[in-house]
Amino acid sequence: MKKKALHKFLFIVLILTYSFNYTSAQSSHTFVIKDGQFVYDGHPLLIISGEMHYARIPHQYWKHRFRMLKAMGLNTVATYVFWNLHETEPGNWDFAGDKNLRECIQTAGEEGLHVILRPGPYACAEWEFGGYPWWLQNVDGLEMRRDNAPFLQYTEKYINRLYQEVGDLLITKGGPIIMVQVENEFGSYASQRKDIPLEEHRSYNLKIKDQLVDAGFDVPLFTSDGTWLFEGGAIEGVLPTANGEGNIANLKKAVDQYHNGKGPYMVAEFYPRWLAHWAEPHPAIDASNIARKTEEYLHKNVSFNFYMVHGGTNFGFTSGANYDKNHDIQPDLTSYDYDAPISEAGWTTPKFDSLRTVIQKYVSYPLPEIPQANPVIEIPSVKLTKVIDVLGWLEKQESVQHRTPQTFETLNQGYGYILYTRKFNQPISGTLEIPGLRDYAVVYVNGEKVGVLNRYYKNYSLEVDILFNSTLEILVENMGRINYGPEIVRNTKGIISPVKINGFEIEDNWNMFKLPMNDMPDFSKMSADVYSNISEKVKVLSGKPVFYEGSFQLSETGDTFLDMESWGKGIVFINGINIGRYWQVGPQQTLYIPGVWLRKGENKIVVFEQLNEELKTEIRTTTTPILNHLKQKSNEELLH
Repeated sequence: MKKKALHKFLFIVLILTYSFNYTSAQSSHTFVIKDGQFVYDGHPLLIISGEMHYARIPHQYWKHRFRMLKAMGLNTVATYVFWNLHETEPGNWDFAGDKNLRECIQTAGEEGLHVILRPGPYACAEWEFGGYPWWLQNVDGLEMRRDNAPFLQYTEKYINRLYQEVGDLLITKGGPIIMVQVENEFGSYASQRKDIPLEEHRSYNLKIKDQLVDAGFDVPLFTSDGTWLFEGGAIEGVLPTANGEGNIANLKKAVDQYHNGKGPYMVAEFYPRWLAHWAEPHPAIDASNIARKTEEYLHKNVSFNFYMVHGGTNFGFTSGANYDKNHDIQPDLTSYDYDAPISEAGWTTPKFDSLRTVIQKYVSYPLPEIPQANPVIEIPSVKLTKVIDVLGWLEKQESVQHRTPQTFETLNQGYGYILYTRKFNQPISGTLEIPGLRDYAVVYVNGEKVGVLNRYYKNYSLEVDILFNSTLEILVENMGRINYGPEIVRNTKGIISPVKINGFEIEDNWNMFKLPMNDMPDFSKMSADVYSNISEKVKVLSGKPVFYEGSFQLSETGDTFLDMESWGKGIVFINGINIGRYWQVGPQQTLYIPGVWLRKGENKIVVFEQLNEELKTEIRTTTTPILNHLKQKSNEELLH
C-alpha cells in the first residue's frame, strides 16, 4: 500500500474508532424511573447518596472527599449549585477554580459515583441569600420565588448558562448526572407565604421545571420537601422526595398520593445532624441513632441522601443566616462541619465508622480502603508585625455622600462592611437608634468606641454624647443574608431605615466608605500615619478596628486550624484568601486553613479585627478544631 493511501486508511480507521467510542460513551448507561423504582442499566438501583458542596471544599480536595464517600459505601453524591457563586454581577459568569462545577462532576464520575444535581435556582443550604445573587434586589419590579416576569427572565438565563456548563454531563449524554432537582423546598415556602395564592405558587414552580426541560435537562426530575408540604411543592409528573422524614409509612403515603400511586421512595435530605449558628450551642447527635435509621432505610428499600455527608466550610462571606421571632437574624458559622460523618477537614468520625459498617451489610461489593487524611501541621506562633488604623485609612478614601444612609445594595456592594460617618456642627446627646441595622455595628465618636449594636440580640440603641465639631462613625457589617423562609425577600444590608437621636432623624451630610473585602486590601500604598509597626500603636488603637499583618515561614504544608479564641470579631486572610469570619461568642473558636492554600517558604496573614479589645502581637494554629466552646456574653457586656 502506498504511503499516501496508508495514511488515508489509518485516518479513516481513527475516525471510525473515535465515532464508535464516542457513540458507546453516549449510550453506555441509562437511568430511568420505571415501575416504582430507580432503574440503572435495566436493573433496580437503591440510591445511597451523600451531599457535598463543591464550593465549600478546595478543588484540590474533591477527589479525596469522593473517595471518602466511596469508602463509606455510597454510590451517589448530591450537590447544590449556588447561582450567586457563579453570576457575581449580571452577565458576569465564573466557573473557575473552586467554582469549577464541571470539573467536580467529572471527578465524581471518574471515581465511580452517580451525581444528583440540585440547581435551584434557590438552594437554602445555609448559604448566603440561599444562593440568589444579591444584585437581584436592585432589579426594578423583580419579586423572587414568584411567577414574576423579571425574576423568571433571570432564572432562565441562569438555567440556560448552567446547561452550557454541564449539560453534556447528564447520563443521557454519557455523563454521571442521573437526576436534577426542580427548585428546592418550595412547599415549605408556599406554606409560609399565605399572601400568595396556592395556584400562583404552583404556576411558578411549574415554570422553573419547564425552564429546566427547555434548557435540555432530560434526566428524571424530582422535588424535595417535608412530606406534609407536598401540596405546595409537588409537580405533576415529577418525583416528590422527602426532607427529614423518618416515618417510612408517611413517606410512602405522601409519595403515592402525588406520584401515580407508587414510588420510588427517597429521603432527599436525611440529616445526620443539623446546622449551627453563632452564639448558640453546636448541635450534635449520637452516631448509633443515625446508623439505626440508615439500616431501616436500607432494609425497607428506601433510597436516601445524607445531608450533609461532608459539610466543609463557608469560606469568605458565603455563610447565610436564619430568622425567628426571638432573633432578627441567626448568622451561620464559618464552619459547616454539620457534625457530619466526614468532618470539616475530611476526617472520619464515629458516624462514618458506624455507617460504613451498616452499609457494608447491604451492598454486594467490598468497600474500598478509607483514604488517609491529609497531613496536619501546627504553627506555634505567627508574629504580627504591622497594624493598620482602619478608621484612619477609610476616611482617606473616596466616599459616597447622601442625605441619608444608603444600603449596601444601593451602593452596589454585596458583602463586607461600610463605614457611615456624619459630622455634627452642634453638640447632641441622648439615645442613638438604628432599628434598620443590618446586621452588626461598632459605634464611635471621633474614633473613640461608644458601643456595639447587634441585630442578633435586637440591640438597636445606645447612649451617645456628641460634642461640638465631632464625628459619629458607624462601622456596619453584613453578617450574611437570610437563606430560608419568607424573610428571604427582605434582605438588604447596611442601614436600611432612618438613624435617630432622641427621636429626631439625623439627615444630611452622611458619608459612606465602602469596605467590601472582596480581596485582601493592598497596604503597600498606605501612609505611615495609618500603617506602622505594632509597638508604635499599642495605646492609640485600643478599641478601634484594625488590620494586623504578619508573615511566617513553612518548610512543609498541611491543614491546620487558626486559634481565634482570644480574639474579638472579624475575618482572616491567608495568602490573600478570605478564610472566613470569627466571633468571640462562639461556639466556633478556630478557622480551618486548607493546606493547599499554604506554601513552602513565606506565607502572609492579615486579620481584620473589629473590636480590638487588646492589641495582639502573635497568633497561633492548632491541630484540633474547636467548634463547641460557647462564650456567649450578655447584652450589657456586648454593648460596651
